Amino acid sequence: MAKQQKAKQQKQVPVILITNDDSITAPGIKALVEAVKDLGKVVVVAPDKPQSGMGHAITIGQPLRINKVQMFEGVEAYQCSGTPVDCVKLAVDKVLHRKPDICLSGINHGANHSINVIYSGTMSAALEASIESIPSIGFSLLDYSIEADFSGAQHYARLLVQQLLGKRLDKHLCLNVNIPAVPLKMLKGMKVCRQAYAKYEEKFDERKDPHNRQYYWLTGEFVNFDKGRDTDVYALKHNYVSIVPVQFDLTHYTLKEKLTKSLGL
Repeated sequence: MAKQQKAKQQKQVPVILITNDDSITAPGIKALVEAVKDLGKVVVVAPDKPQSGMGHAITIGQPLRINKVQMFEGVEAYQCSGTPVDCVKLAVDKVLHRKPDICLSGINHGANHSINVIYSGTMSAALEASIESIPSIGFSLLDYSIEADFSGAQHYARLLVQQLLGKRLDKHLCLNVNIPAVPLKMLKGMKVCRQAYAKYEEKFDERKDPHNRQYYWLTGEFVNFDKGRDTDVYALKHNYVSIVPVQFDLTHYTLKEKLTKSLGL
């Protein structure tokens, strides 16, 4: 009887998978682990090197390696030679041998609002979890500095995860959460938003290396074309934590209906 009760208690402890795209050594993932490690059994599987901008890339044609590491006190952790999406896949199949109750990705160093979600390794890891029917959240702090203050991001990450773990979640839930780079006392709370139509107006600077060989360096300026007050960019500008529900189904349903009618199909 005692064994059954113990097994039941262990089963009730939520399993929290944590990953990122900045690498297992990044301050952001340490901050996220610290924020939630007492909310369940935390297991970390993260890239062994930075993978920013990898999007939903997976490793094909070369071996993947995963090694157990001692990075976080009292937390099981592994570093993986692959992409953020590889980390989620391997975590489910080879580390946990089950689906976790929730997958958290981040805390990313830098913004993943608006169009950035398309390129983000942080959010692709979260979306991969969603594809696998694992509720997920990607967290990003609008500060690229290695010395960024994660206290505000930690506070709201913990608050949100705590609230969600107490609810029956949609198995495909995926939230893109961005936090302004301001002190905790300046944050006004959380807002559920839509993704702004904003993007980088990019250009490639043409340069010469020391051997006089030509190369290109991507540069650009972030431009917000969206004046709506219900967007992530607007919320962040006004010191709110933005929460955007995202999905892996890219079908444009309104256009689908229009196209069906216009083509008579």
